Amino acid sequence: MKFAYTRLITENVPSLASFYEKLLGTVPKGNDDYVELRPDGAILAIASRKAVSYMQGADWPAGGNSTAILEFEVDDVDSERARIDSFVTDWLQQPKDMPWGNRSMLFRDPYGNPINFFKPVA
Repeated sequence: MKFAYTRLITENVPSLASFYEKLLGTVPKGNDDYVELRPDGAILAIASRKAVSYMQGADWPAGGNSTAILEFEVDDVDSERARIDSFVTDWLQQPKDMPWGNRSMLFRDPYGNPINFFKPVA
């Protein structure tokens, strides 16, 4: 078995895709109902609620994530904090050293999905 990708559901694909394009430095490929971003070998898909409901045959609420965190390993947590400050507004945790050896910060995207930027420290 191979884990393939993560898909976020949203009411506004272009808006959320623009946020992740700035965050990840990767251009989204797709249309107003579905895009994929491919940062360094991973895939983050963003789909409209309408498209997902059509494809899967049920109503899927957008922005309902409360249990999963998108995890991204970065080179420098503190420099990333400074870089994204102009467009990230919902901070859950400022950069800090964690007991298990990571430097980490947590924030939410515009639809409430939690994101962790971390770096293992030697």
